[in-house]
Amino acid sequence: MADKPAPKPGHFLPGGEGEQGPTDARKQDGSAPLAAPTPRLSGEAPPAASQLSGTRIDPRRTTLSGSRLGPPPAEDRAAAAYREVFHPEPIPFVPKQRSKGLIALVVVAALLLLGGGATFAVKTLSSYDGFVANPMGTPSAKPSDAPTSTEPVTKATPETEVVAKNPLYAAGKMPVVKCQEPAFRPTSKENVRSYYEALTACMDKAWEPIVTKAGFAFRSPRLIVFDDGEETACGVQNELAAYCQDDQGGSVTMPWQKTVEDYPKHKAETRAEMAQSFGFVYGVHVQNLTGIAEATDNLADTAANKTAELEQDRRAALQAYCLGGVFYGAAKASFPLRGELLRQWNGLIKRRGDENTKDKVRDHGSSKSLAAWMNQGFTTTDPGACNTFVAAPAKVS
Repeated sequence: MADKPAPKPGHFLPGGEGEQGPTDARKQDGSAPLAAPTPRLSGEAPPAASQLSGTRIDPRRTTLSGSRLGPPPAEDRAAAAYREVFHPEPIPFVPKQRSKGLIALVVVAALLLLGGGATFAVKTLSSYDGFVANPMGTPSAKPSDAPTSTEPVTKATPETEVVAKNPLYAAGKMPVVKCQEPAFRPTSKENVRSYYEALTACMDKAWEPIVTKAGFAFRSPRLIVFDDGEETACGVQNELAAYCQDDQGGSVTMPWQKTVEDYPKHKAETRAEMAQSFGFVYGVHVQNLTGIAEATDNLADTAANKTAELEQDRRAALQAYCLGGVFYGAAKASFPLRGELLRQWNGLIKRRGDENTKDKVRDHGSSKSLAAWMNQGFTTTDPGACNTFVAAPAKVS
């Protein structure tokens, strides 16, 4: 690029020093260059190329005429060139002959596409109506031949029926359970926890088939071994075992300090206490899994008076004791309640009666009712025998 000489003035103009002479196509045919459709000076014909030199313009051109003051003449070559580039003649449409088979295929494909699109649109609009209250989303009238689908509405079961006619009662007897008394003796918090963990595993294995056969989902309860005064899922607790319905699926909360303290002095009684109290709270867990616990709470909350409320509480507590008896009856060959252990077991039942408690609140049942329902569960090993909610009031005193 550095070896080429720089262009001189007039290099690209006709007649300038850069003109290539006879190699220019316009000069080979002897014609003059095309005039641009821009203002003309005078109405005379443009000068020939030989009359131009450099960039000089003919001094005779003193008036404006041409395209700025009106349309150029029809024979003007520049105007013709302009029309050819910017206003070409339209290309005529010539229809082509199509195959009838191809047309039919296109029509069928279009119908299939429209049908699928209509189905998609209906589904989309139906979904849309579920989220936005848009009167334009669903047509006001359906075609008479349109298929209608109505989902069955689940009928709510009255709570009195939940407790009195629960499917748990028809699930059948609990099969024989092979579960020995856990060998962990309550000499520390860790041992107490291990004892209840082993007992939980045994009861889970025994109750899961029955709960699922009754049509309910089974889950193991969460075990909490608490310190006295500790706040748990059941609130601040001291000494007493409890069960709570919570977002964890149900929690069994058990004390340990008094148990460790009592064991050296009353070994058989402490062992009976651990087994019996855990059987009771696990019985409440079964009630929770089957909907009985919630229904019972609601019935107690809407009772006509305090007496009716306490009776509802007693029915629920006595059933939980009975369900605990079902397990120990099914496990009696491997978890024997006999000798001193059995005597202490029965002694605990007598002392647990509402009439023997400090506050005398009648919410768990008398010693007589406790003994009767727990023995019924133990001897029958059938949850159906624990339907306290259809028993006469005298049976749940």
